[in-house]
Amino acid sequence: MASCSSLFFHLLVLLILNSLHLTVEENTISLSFPLTSAPLSKPPASGAKCLSSLLMSRRSNQTKKTPPPSFDYDYKTLFKYSMALIVSLPIGTPPQSQQMILDTGSQLSWIQCHRKSPRKPPPPASFDPSLSSSFSVLPCNHPVCKPRIPDFTLPTTCDQNRLCHYSYFYADGTLAEGNLVRERFAFPGSRTTPPLILGCAAEPGEAEGILGMNLGRLSFISQAKVPRFSYCVPFRRGSEKITRMGTFYLGQNPNSHTFQYISLLTFPQSQRMPNFDPLAYTVPMVGIRIGGKKLNISAAAFRPDAGGSGQTMVDSGTQYTFLVEAAYAKVREEVVRLVGTRLKKGYVFGGALDMCFDGNPMEIGRRIGDMVFQFEKGVEISISNERVVDDVGGGVHCVAIGRSESLGIASNIIGNFHQQNHWVEFDLSRRRVGFGVADCSRSV
Repeated sequence: MASCSSLFFHLLVLLILNSLHLTVEENTISLSFPLTSAPLSKPPASGAKCLSSLLMSRRSNQTKKTPPPSFDYDYKTLFKYSMALIVSLPIGTPPQSQQMILDTGSQLSWIQCHRKSPRKPPPPASFDPSLSSSFSVLPCNHPVCKPRIPDFTLPTTCDQNRLCHYSYFYADGTLAEGNLVRERFAFPGSRTTPPLILGCAAEPGEAEGILGMNLGRLSFISQAKVPRFSYCVPFRRGSEKITRMGTFYLGQNPNSHTFQYISLLTFPQSQRMPNFDPLAYTVPMVGIRIGGKKLNISAAAFRPDAGGSGQTMVDSGTQYTFLVEAAYAKVREEVVRLVGTRLKKGYVFGGALDMCFDGNPMEIGRRIGDMVFQFEKGVEISISNERVVDDVGGGVHCVAIGRSESLGIASNIIGNFHQQNHWVEFDLSRRRVGFGVADCSRSV
């Protein structure tokens, strides 16, 4: 993605990692890094997503307000898995069930809202604000709409009705826009969150909204003060017409005693890195093994350098895994050594996957062998050989890893394909991520 100047390029890369989501069609790839824009937006370069970090100074001599009580989450539900994790959550008073893509790479949550129009029928599962007594809109003068310190995470403007308007462009050119509103999530047992800020999409588009789950101040987990959440992604091949079901927990997971944990990497706010996404779940990856062989990749390829390039993040909203060139080149070199004669020359799927094959995927997988992503403390994500390649249609199967530069980013992203048959827990209270092997097709 071209940019006008190096400054704009750095802003673009930073923004790309925060909240974008693409839906996968037959010839495309599901991505979750954000291409947001400035007021009325061109993709991420402008960096508008000017949702503030709302760093409002507090006077030390002011009386301290009692913080709201922590919400005691103990919620379990199933989600649909079709290249994205689609969860239904109860929103409003009384609650209306809304389908949302669970996205650990996004901050702003948004839903499809019902707008009464004689010309366009609303999406069948859209949210009707007129039926909810807890719904309210954000005016233009709200500090989120006019932040004192822009953090370039959400493009907002003031619309003709003096309401706070947001707009994003996604990488496929899709526009998501609407008004910022406040609404409650109502869980079973009369447990209801405080009013949370989210987007109310004005125009019919994709059936699902986004459940923003990154570390941003306006993500669902931050606003709702969720201490931990976890999900288990079931095994699924790309061309399957069957929708698989996985499990999602808000709060304690009874399986967590089986998980292996790694600490999230943290960096001081004063350390400005133009290619670094400070709101992502950055993990200490150290290497990759293929077929039992540890590849000759420097651990530095998986750590952010002085400019932030090389950051490794876990993202439920991106379908496949993407590696920076230093790591990708070694993976491709090993795959070519093992099955180079079977490579489909000149073929690139979705503009990103170029290790593709015709023929029997099981044979290809056996010849490549198991793949392992290695982290600190001996923690690993192991991908069995039958899950090394994915069916992308037309009898073609591709190794589910692409070059990050094909997306215009400088980070490593571990996508949901390589999270299949694993519990992934994000423990915010201890700033760590846990992994646990499981059969995610079962309700666990």
